[in-house]
Formats: sequence, C-alpha cells, structure tokens
Amino acid sequence: MTSAHDERTAAAQLPDGDVVALLLEQHARIRDLFAEVGRCTGIQRRRAFDDLRALLAVHEAAEELIIRPVAKKTAGADEAEARNSEEKEASEVLKKLEGMDVSSPGFEIALAEFEQAVSNHAEHEETEEFPALVAQCTADQRHAMGERLRRAERLAPSHPHPSAAGSPAALRMTGPFAAMMDKARDAIGH
Repeated sequence: MTSAHDERTAAAQLPDGDVVALLLEQHARIRDLFAEVGRCTGIQRRRAFDDLRALLAVHEAAEELIIRPVAKKTAGADEAEARNSEEKEASEVLKKLEGMDVSSPGFEIALAEFEQAVSNHAEHEETEEFPALVAQCTADQRHAMGERLRRAERLAPSHPHPSAAGSPAALRMTGPFAAMMDKARDAIGH
C-alpha cells in the first residue's frame, strides 16, 4: 500500500464523491488504524481493532458489490476474481483475530501478517483495478458508485465497541466481522 499521504493526494485529484477517491481515503484510514492497533494496549487496542474491523467490513462489502462487478469489465475477470479471493482469505483471518486476546503475542503476530496481506491487496487495487475504473468509467458512473459507498458507510456500524453490548441493536453492531459484512452489504444493496 502506498503511504497515507500519497493516497490522500491521489484521492484529492479525483472529483468529490468519486468512488475511487473514497476507496483511496479508506485505504489511508485502514493504514492509520493498523498503526493505532499496533501502538495501543488493553481496551484501547480492542477499540482500535473494532474500528478497523468495522471499516474493513464496509470497505470489503463495497468492493464486492460495487467495484468488482464493474472491475470484471474494466480490469478483467481474472483481476476481479483475484481481489475477491484475497478478501475472502482476509475475512477468515479476521474471524480468527476476533477470537484472540488482543494482548497476546499470537494476536500481534497474526495482525502483522494480516496487515501485510491487506497492504498487498490494496497495492493491487491501486495499481491495477482503480486505474482501469478511472479510465473506463465516466465521472458520473464513479460518482454514483461513490454514493452507494457513502450510504453503506452511514448505515453500517462505525464503532462496534464491546461496551455497546446489551441491546439487540448493539448486539448487531458488536457481532463478528461476518455480521458487520452482512449489514454493510444490506446498506449497499438497498
């Protein structure tokens, strides 16, 4: 993944609301959250990890439902399938990380490996998938995709902290990554 500064600069060069700009901004936020998880401890680490999970849920659902169908046409079916496969693997790793004690050495090792995989995935998107979208989709098409992404961001849980437990609505927000993905997919699909 390029630096957060580079991602924000590239995003700023695209029209406001452009789906590629929004995804680049999310890549920058994901990098920042990985760094925050790495430097925090205890409950702050858990909260930062929960924030990372929530953002990844929205991000992955948006890519699956908004970007990949278009990327099959613009970047090719093999490229789109490779990115979907990477995201499926990432979901499995997140499920594993969810069940781990965030203070354990095993968590730190698994998180570092996961961060590298996410970085590699984002690099492929930024160098192969996103340029094809920009080249082959109109600004209006990318803006419409961006609106769907923003709707998902607004409706999906943004802070699934353990302290929110207790009500049925809170349980949906604090559920595992798969439940957050389902909520994000629902938000994008409707």
